[in-house]
Amino acid sequence: MKELYVNHIAALLEVKPWQVENCADLFADGCTIPFISRYRKERTGGLDDEQVSSIRHWIDVYDAMEKRKELILKTIDEAEALTDDLRSRIEQTVDSKELEDLYLPFRPKRKTRASVAAAKGLKPLADALWAGRTANPAAEAARFVKGEVTSVDDALAGARDIVAERFSETASFRETLRDLFRQRMICSKVTKAGKESEDAGKYRSYFEFGMPVKKIPAHNLLAMLRASEEGFLSVGIDADLDKCARKIYYDYCHSPVEGTSGKVRGYPSAAVEKEIKEALEDSLKRLLGPSIENEIIREAKEKADIESVAVFAGNLRQLLLSPPVGRKRVMAIDPGFRTGCKVVCLDEQGKLLHFEAIFPHPPVSQKVQAITTINSLAVKYKTEVIAVGNGTAGRETVDFLQKCHLPEGIRIFSVSEDGASVYSASDVGREEFPDHDVTVRGAVSIGRRLMDPLAELVKIDPKSLGIGQYQHDLDQTLLREALDNTVMLCVNSVGVNLNTASPYLLQYVSGIGPALASAIVAWRDSNGAFTSRQQLLKVPRLGAKAFEQCAGFLRIDGGSNPLDASAVHPESYHIVEKMASDLGVTTKELVGNADLCGKIKAEDYVGGGVGLPTVNDILKELAKPGRDPREAAEEFEFASDVREFEDLRLGMELPGIVTNITDFGAFVDIGLHENGLIHVSNMRQEGQGRVIPSKVLHLHQKVRVAVINIDPDRRRIGLRLLPNS
Repeated sequence: MKELYVNHIAALLEVKPWQVENCADLFADGCTIPFISRYRKERTGGLDDEQVSSIRHWIDVYDAMEKRKELILKTIDEAEALTDDLRSRIEQTVDSKELEDLYLPFRPKRKTRASVAAAKGLKPLADALWAGRTANPAAEAARFVKGEVTSVDDALAGARDIVAERFSETASFRETLRDLFRQRMICSKVTKAGKESEDAGKYRSYFEFGMPVKKIPAHNLLAMLRASEEGFLSVGIDADLDKCARKIYYDYCHSPVEGTSGKVRGYPSAAVEKEIKEALEDSLKRLLGPSIENEIIREAKEKADIESVAVFAGNLRQLLLSPPVGRKRVMAIDPGFRTGCKVVCLDEQGKLLHFEAIFPHPPVSQKVQAITTINSLAVKYKTEVIAVGNGTAGRETVDFLQKCHLPEGIRIFSVSEDGASVYSASDVGREEFPDHDVTVRGAVSIGRRLMDPLAELVKIDPKSLGIGQYQHDLDQTLLREALDNTVMLCVNSVGVNLNTASPYLLQYVSGIGPALASAIVAWRDSNGAFTSRQQLLKVPRLGAKAFEQCAGFLRIDGGSNPLDASAVHPESYHIVEKMASDLGVTTKELVGNADLCGKIKAEDYVGGGVGLPTVNDILKELAKPGRDPREAAEEFEFASDVREFEDLRLGMELPGIVTNITDFGAFVDIGLHENGLIHVSNMRQEGQGRVIPSKVLHLHQKVRVAVINIDPDRRRIGLRLLPNS
């Protein structure tokens, strides 16, 4: 990778150039983000997965820019307009806007007023005005009155069109205008369609709205732009075009004349000044102004996208790393009123053992029969935990279960249903349960996500999980990259059981992907459980490089080598074996023995390409091999006296669970169909300044809130975060 880009990425991410360069080399060698951040700390200086991921993003950005530069240079060269200075400026830029500004004058154009004027032979007149080579525009223009040019005014008008386009295509003037527009407000106004449509009511707060471009929150801008797309609002920058004209004219007069050795243009004669200013005013209104306004709005949108994608990815990470109950025998219930509650029983591996429907709620109200069924199934299938979907009839179903006199020790959990219906109707759901309908698949998904949220939620498009903000309005490429990286990093941080993982989970393991995941499962089905990591090399098309990338993240419980159940990479097994030998014990005796690990001096095993970070990671893993970084799942109970919206009263203090975090606040489930909102302004505790919601709360956090606003018409609930939540 070019030193130019390496240095820029390093400065941007506040890391060292050698760290960027080493990451680039590792990526070029086929290494993945999880592998680099976990097993190549000596090469990266200990960069974490987010830093390595950011470097990967910028490497891709500048790889694309380099290809764009090659195309631009070729196009300009073929037009015989490529100078040494222009080539150098193009090659040295790291700014995509500057690159496109430099290319703009040479880009193939559709028919414009300037191109029409040039076709009439008026370019020399425009050049004379632009360079100040004439003091009498009218006299100069008279020389061009011929053919299609019928008068001096016609000639000057055409020349002004060319000058106006030149203003709009000059890189320095475009950057000046960008700086001026960035200091202004981005504003929205209601359109005629917005005034006449009931659907525009949700955007009422933006009918007359404005905020500084540099400060507008992402959710405000995204809402404005969505309303603009729907035709309810017009969005623009409140630019002072007179001030812009004065600044650009000043820069024009103090810029060097083309073709001279730095000679400054200076102020032209009054007659020429009139023509230039008229052309500049036209450019600001018709060309340069609208172009830069759109750019600044796009720039603000890009910033909003980045912020919103970060919030979405943070929420997804927390959701995927939600506490699991682990391998338990589960009864899962997808609740409902009229259609009944769909009940499934699963074994410790999530295999479907039984399903049927019960009708404990109105209008059917077969409560006694439902109690008998639940108790019978719990005993027959040795149920340890019950998962109840938190949608319609969820609260009522939990109440029903608590009155069923279940076998002792059974715990009841309310589980988010978000995305369960999407899974039920998906190709994945049909492939897993081809002989069952969507109701059974949905209940199974609810049960499995209690057992292991990560393993189940990877099957569902993150955009269907009810987290984030305005996800459908964001840059979809950026969003997909961030979400894919998040899923991959979560899967690899937890580790995957090689003998039980589905292909949908395996495909996110470092170095595997969908094809190898299917090949691994096919080998497992044909040959039985893996007994060692080395057997992975027997899987068709899984070569040495893929093995290097994936082996450390795959776990084998009860295999031939105890290290195969840990995060120690096979390339480091010899280090552990030497540690055990030095202590006079077997590897099996060392693994999991924190006391023995405490006797080892890490420095004694540094060398031969192995650094202290790797040895420390090995010792940490040996003390607690295969440790799941996730916490254990816990039950939760809502306030017993709040079951309907009408039960709410101002000042009530209630328990709740955070269901979504945005940059303007957090949504909290308080046991009703409607979630409440803790606006960011109501998260501050005494003495705190401005807070960032994602720094204060995390997804599925249990909190206590106070009800501060109730809007019965819109069914909205305003909450305040109570201290010590």
